[in-house]
Amino acid sequence: MEAPKYRMDSTALHLEVSAPMPLGCLRMAVEAAELQMEAAAEKSRRKFGSELRERGELEPSLSKPKPLMETGRKKMELKKRKRDDKAGQKPKGAKKHVPGKVARAPEKAQEKWAKKENHTATNADKNEPKSAKERRLASKEVAELRKKKRRPNYALEKELALLWEKMRCHGVSKEDRSKFVTEALRKMGGKFMEIAASHVSARVLQTCIKYCTQEERDKVFDALRPHFLTLARKKYAVHLVKKLLDSASKKQFELFVSSLHGHVASLLRHSVGAAVVEHVYHLANGSHKRSLLVEIYSTELQLFQDLTKTNSGRLLDIIAKLGLKKKLVLEHMNKVIQALLGKGIVDYSIVHTAILEYFTIADKTSATDVILQLISQIEGSGSTEETEVAANLSKKIKKKRKRSAQPLLVRMMHNRDGLKLAVLCVKHGTAKDRKKIIKGMKGHVRKLALDQYGSLLLICILSIVDDTKLVNKIIIEEIRKALNELVLDKNGRRPLLQLLHPNCSRYLSPDDLACLNYTVPSLSSQGEELAEMDVTDKVQMASVEGKKDPSLRRRELLLDSGLAEGLIEACIENLGVLLRSNFGREVIYEVALGGADKILQPLSDKIDALHEAITSLAAVPKGTDSEDEHVFENFHSSRTIRKLVLDSHAFASALWKGSLKGKTDVWAQGHSSKVILAFLESSDSKTRELAKSELQHLIDSGVLKAPGNK
Repeated sequence: MEAPKYRMDSTALHLEVSAPMPLGCLRMAVEAAELQMEAAAEKSRRKFGSELRERGELEPSLSKPKPLMETGRKKMELKKRKRDDKAGQKPKGAKKHVPGKVARAPEKAQEKWAKKENHTATNADKNEPKSAKERRLASKEVAELRKKKRRPNYALEKELALLWEKMRCHGVSKEDRSKFVTEALRKMGGKFMEIAASHVSARVLQTCIKYCTQEERDKVFDALRPHFLTLARKKYAVHLVKKLLDSASKKQFELFVSSLHGHVASLLRHSVGAAVVEHVYHLANGSHKRSLLVEIYSTELQLFQDLTKTNSGRLLDIIAKLGLKKKLVLEHMNKVIQALLGKGIVDYSIVHTAILEYFTIADKTSATDVILQLISQIEGSGSTEETEVAANLSKKIKKKRKRSAQPLLVRMMHNRDGLKLAVLCVKHGTAKDRKKIIKGMKGHVRKLALDQYGSLLLICILSIVDDTKLVNKIIIEEIRKALNELVLDKNGRRPLLQLLHPNCSRYLSPDDLACLNYTVPSLSSQGEELAEMDVTDKVQMASVEGKKDPSLRRRELLLDSGLAEGLIEACIENLGVLLRSNFGREVIYEVALGGADKILQPLSDKIDALHEAITSLAAVPKGTDSEDEHVFENFHSSRTIRKLVLDSHAFASALWKGSLKGKTDVWAQGHSSKVILAFLESSDSKTRELAKSELQHLIDSGVLKAPGNK
């Protein structure tokens, strides 16, 4: 049978059949003809569209025009679906037929998929949160599920957190707290290691260690003992380790120290582990401190624990006693110290001690390198940019970064060895280095002045640095603002007293003077070694004592800066408090005398005003209703006035004429008698002549003892 022929114009499709044919074949011929017609129309449509785009009449981003044979295509799809239904095929998206299984009827498959889609849509509508509260609850549920997957002990941590809230309350009784602690430790069971590493449950365990019995504490210590080195390096577990050390018995502490053997140097290089070694060093006695330090000295001492049991604390003595090679010790210590300085781990006392011991055996080059690296660390810390960034942080983060935001120089001032290192940096640094060090102290001078060792560092800077303009701008300016607080403080008064009376043994102990005079042996050597020093050396150390005349430096810091005037005004303003104070009275004494070498002589008018103020305060009648004790009857003020009478004729004359003349009978007993006798004990003949005639009858009657009969 011959296939039908057809032709196509713009309006219709024409079929030409040469002979009769079955209806089915004819239908198929019609469908084929429609498909060819649709393809031709699509081709012409695309060609026409491209021509429009080239001429700019149709934008490229516009969607394609509708197919010309849209209606015909729908008809074709409908016919194909009917044929598929008759043939028993599954709808699109249904599972493929597996041999051996009976295929379901098309109608049932369609019903199944329709039900599944309706069920999914219904569940999505139900689960979707509508209000803000429902959305919050839904997000909490999702977060809980994620935490459970991520943390295997999440349920236990939640239970421990609830117990923790109960046991750490201040109002809970001891019996109830003991029950909560026991229950928490029971729930922890054998999971102490996992709990110690968690930032939440580790705090619970810390509280349990604080309030539990000694027996329970021992169990926790024994359980964690094999893991101490691991815990010492963990961010949250380190606090638990410190808590265990604080409450450890002597035997337990020795076990912990022995567990550190061979790992001290590596732990010191770790940012978290270094804090544990420092804590152990603070709690340790002399022998334990030596056992920790000697591991930094040599590799042999790390390997053989018996060698660390020595009574010698100094490195030179250990080298001589154990027969160690000085060169190898120097190389090993240099490697350890350079690693610590490279990481900026310099604010621990064990590191300070190790560096100072290193200086005892180091040559010029090695000592100079370490000092310069220390100076670079001090200069690079606590910059203004970091402070500005920290100012924009939250309060919680600010509190955490408070200590780290401080300059390294401030953080080092918590022990005497740290002070010595800072003094070495100031002494052996160049003028440029000293300038950077002083600039880094900006904003922290008051805190340093109130610190035991920080005040000595300020004394060192005031005594050595020649750039008085910079010192006045940063250090003296901040001291002036805090004068009223500093003159009454035990440590804050010392920089002021140093300017008034330098290196006085009344105000500085022998240990303090030794720290200020501390130098590196190899850098302070004289003679041939100093002459052999290479002039073209990379580093040229500055003069230790400075080049400027000390008296000129004092005058520029005290008088030219206006500090002396402010100090006298502060003394007059707080006169009664300072005279009766154990620390402020010494400032009054030095200022009223005019300082050593009469440095305050240009301000004699203001000093006379201070004398008159003391005289007016002493002229108050005895027995006057007042909260404060009279200056003649107070222990501290009476001794201060007595010393001023002995050492200053101008003050003695003003005091006698203003408050004592004709009133000696009233003040002849008690603490005030010391003041009256001072007129007769004075080395100045003019002062003795002032009171001799009036006090003679008191001596004759036995009320006062003559100075020669003491």
